[in-house]
Amino acid sequence: MVLVLNGVLQTKCPQDIQSLYNTHPVYKESAAQLLSISNKVNFTRTVTRLQRNTDIIVKVIGPVGLVYVRQRELASTVPHDKNVSILGSDDATTCIIVVVRHTGSGAVALAHLDGAGTDEAVCTMIQRVQELALGYPEGRIELQLVGGYSDPNNYSEKLFFGIMNSFQKQQVEIDLTLACIGQLNTTIRAGIAWPLIYGIGVNVKTGEIFPATFPDKGPDALLRSVRQLTGYSEILDIYDCNMGLIRIGPFNYKPLRGVDLWLEQNDEFILRHLSTSPDVEPPHFVEERRAALAYVREHPFPAVTVFGDNQPHFFRRDEQTGLWTPAVF
Repeated sequence: MVLVLNGVLQTKCPQDIQSLYNTHPVYKESAAQLLSISNKVNFTRTVTRLQRNTDIIVKVIGPVGLVYVRQRELASTVPHDKNVSILGSDDATTCIIVVVRHTGSGAVALAHLDGAGTDEAVCTMIQRVQELALGYPEGRIELQLVGGYSDPNNYSEKLFFGIMNSFQKQQVEIDLTLACIGQLNTTIRAGIAWPLIYGIGVNVKTGEIFPATFPDKGPDALLRSVRQLTGYSEILDIYDCNMGLIRIGPFNYKPLRGVDLWLEQNDEFILRHLSTSPDVEPPHFVEERRAALAYVREHPFPAVTVFGDNQPHFFRRDEQTGLWTPAVF
């Protein structure tokens, strides 16, 4: 048993989110601290403005120094990475954003999980952090969970239990330090449960986590969205901090049957049938799904038309602009 809750090694996982909070009230306090963050972090080059909703303030993060992690992806890095200052992800409703960090080295990994490939993602995150922490004998591995809410179908509840079980199976002690999930990440508006936090950023220099949103979803954003839409369940590890490269693909998917019919449907139909949480999706959800469907129609066989010679797409940080641009080898 390797899962540590509130400093105590556990013999079994919490059965649900409520039992975690009932047994360990400290997690209510740490979640409240995250929800209260406003201007405590100042990234002068990266934060473009603050966005306020009725509940919390989230930082709007620009693309410079950012590695954006989409659903069913993960990324890892270290504090001395000259290319990256923030790992981040958003658009999480029933999903949970998972952060694993080594306190001695500052090595950190972030994943956006929806229930597919959870065991694979957990193993990879721990492996990456351990590899990046070599040479730092002191320190422990911390786990932080943000996202998910009290959704009507309990998707987030089931995901939480799956994540906890995956971490408990690992062969290293893992200390859960933050769990802003479920009911603590839920507010009620007009009788409908909504997530409070849709996304977070991690300051890779300090490990600090803050509520955030990311208008720029990084390189190959549409292609990466298509990957999730078409049911590709493997977790994509998108960043090599040693090389300073973002890597996308190669991957394939089956042609989507009836894609023309999908594109003929109205927005409400697409929202209701392509979302696990149609009442609370961000405004750009339908537009993004339509663009992804159109991409699938244009590229039914990506192994041929997108990833020529089965080669991945690589992106390197441009020294002048700080943006990710196609890498030429």
